[in-house]
Amino acid sequence: MHELIKNSATEIRNKLINKEVKPTELVEISLDRIKEVDPIINAMPTVCPERAMSHAKEIESKTESEKPYLQGIPLSIKDLVEVEGVRTTWGSPLFKDHIPTKSDILVQRLEKNGGIVVGKSNTPEFGAGANTFNDVFGASLSPWNTKKTVGGSSGGAASSLVSGEVWLASGSDTGGSLRIPGSFCSVVGFRPSPGTVPTGPGNSPFDSISVSGPMARNIEDTALMLNAMTGYYEFDPYSKKQTPDYLNAVKESKIPKKVAYSFDLGGEPLDPRVRASMEKSLKVFESMGSELIEDCIDLSDAHHIIRVLRSLKFAAQAERLKNHRANLKPEIIWNIETGLKLTGAEVAEAELLRAKLFNNTAEFFNKYDLLVCPTVMVPPFDVEIRYMEEVEGVKMADYINWLYYTHSITLTSSPCVSLPASFTDDGLPIGIQLITECNNEYDLLSYSQSFEKNNTNAIKTPIDPKS
Repeated sequence: MHELIKNSATEIRNKLINKEVKPTELVEISLDRIKEVDPIINAMPTVCPERAMSHAKEIESKTESEKPYLQGIPLSIKDLVEVEGVRTTWGSPLFKDHIPTKSDILVQRLEKNGGIVVGKSNTPEFGAGANTFNDVFGASLSPWNTKKTVGGSSGGAASSLVSGEVWLASGSDTGGSLRIPGSFCSVVGFRPSPGTVPTGPGNSPFDSISVSGPMARNIEDTALMLNAMTGYYEFDPYSKKQTPDYLNAVKESKIPKKVAYSFDLGGEPLDPRVRASMEKSLKVFESMGSELIEDCIDLSDAHHIIRVLRSLKFAAQAERLKNHRANLKPEIIWNIETGLKLTGAEVAEAELLRAKLFNNTAEFFNKYDLLVCPTVMVPPFDVEIRYMEEVEGVKMADYINWLYYTHSITLTSSPCVSLPASFTDDGLPIGIQLITECNNEYDLLSYSQSFEKNNTNAIKTPIDPKS
């Protein structure tokens, strides 16, 4: 492992500013690391060395006043997001040879701000599922234990970070796709409020369930990348014309005064190893001087709401099901068929229940600075298991049921983050989830920085893959 791989993205940016390293050198280091470890973990199946090097040289040729914000930091882009001239498959055989002619706005913005795309990170087919495997590239494996899953759907992104292939990674999150891999890989998975990171143009501009966000090895790097992803975009009705400098939230980190916590979000099953990790994390908040109160938002309708609204999103793929059913995995077929069976009354009820949940959440955060809960019910499991069918004796009704700790929070539109918390006795990572009120990414980053600074139960990454 090259010594610079061990540096944080913020440290790398400072070295670029001080001319201690060049973007072209970083691209070479990143590509060398990918060659070294990706045959083992399969995090970044598509690499674009010529494109990355060309962009690095372009940044190097600029004058000091023209240098972009990120200065030339190599990063990965999730394979659900189009990059001009680079194979983009959505993890589906239907698009295994697809080469986009234009980059998504997310990529355009990151590249304009000085991020260098070195490759596309692996994802489940169309991002459906929290175990990263597909019929195009196969499964991504955990660097902590190559028999374990990295989670999903931003699993390749998280694995690329923890193994040191890149310094930053983009991801997206519907039911936990940034946070679950964050927990399973011991990196930061940050889900912002809708519109903080703009998306589009698309056929569902008013979708507030799916968002894009940053992944990094620590909170400071997360804030750095979030700064490079935000901004107004006319094709996103939720996008914001003004956002703060999120690095200031890290520099001025605050301790939350009143912290609500819940082990089970209303009675959901929880692996004892995750419970033990949560107990350690609560002691970190106690040591900081936070007042801890066991309390929770009323999430009793969350299972029902997410099934309806998620299925409604998939119903838009009806044409794909009609023409390409044989090439879709069972979970995709189930999602689309469930969506097509929905009635207007069911959709209306789900929307009304979600409105009630949002209002209850706003009231909740009038009392508390922060809500703390587990990120996932279980630690990382064997990669051969498609999804958890049972947790602590409780049968899961479908492939999204075990994602309750993340998908229930999605429905609130609150920004939320999974932070590295601790490890099981056999060395598997476990994350902790922190949540604030809608559009309060600033305080969430600030509180997260305080937790990270005071938590002695996590291990610094990157690491070499372990069998």
